[in-house]
Amino acid sequence: MESTLVVKQATDFKRGIQSGISIAIGYMPVALTFGLIAKTTGLALGETVMMSMLVFAGAAQYISLSLLAQGIGIFEVILTTFIVNIRHFLMSASLNEKAEEDSVGARMGYSFGITDETFSVAATREGTVNARYMFGLNLTAYSSWVVFSGLGFLIGAGLPQTLQESMSVALYAMFVGLLVPSMKSNVKVVFLAALAAAFNSIFTMAELMSTGWAIVLATLLSAILVEAVETFKKGRGTETDE
Repeated sequence: MESTLVVKQATDFKRGIQSGISIAIGYMPVALTFGLIAKTTGLALGETVMMSMLVFAGAAQYISLSLLAQGIGIFEVILTTFIVNIRHFLMSASLNEKAEEDSVGARMGYSFGITDETFSVAATREGTVNARYMFGLNLTAYSSWVVFSGLGFLIGAGLPQTLQESMSVALYAMFVGLLVPSMKSNVKVVFLAALAAAFNSIFTMAELMSTGWAIVLATLLSAILVEAVETFKKGRGTETDE
């Protein structure tokens, strides 16, 4: 009986690794680019790898690089990345409904590795998921992100200085690449981006606050306004149906 349980646990872990391979491959170019831009931003190799190890969030790490390059304070950086990643509360709550009963420690362990991609794979998998499967899935994705972040930094260190400096443009290109697909599929994202840009421009040009706080407040205000309008429209639609 005990040997059967051990075999099942090993099988679940192996299936998690197999499910994570496609994510690991997809992370390679993004992590390489992050490492390369981190080098041009002024981070050291240890700092670059440590950020990927502790944060493990692509969009948040790119935003952090942009804010650090502007000399924005650490508190504003942390608050901005928290706002960007607040969706993880919803993803974790949703995945909890699909997860088997595991210890609190095990759930806390694999919850660290939940990203948009690992959540999608786990959420669309038939049946339930358990800690062994999630650890296998997350470990594969996590290893790829951390290793290729470091490799990207080393590749960037070998480039000519002029080319390294010009690579800062790639940071903005990455943001555009992340934003445009969402704008095509969801009109709400267009209004969200436009409002955030408008608020940030107003706060910055009027010199009402520092750049960091302007970004934080612009993000919050645009999100609140867009969601308020969306809620109002749904309420009106319900009243019309009645």
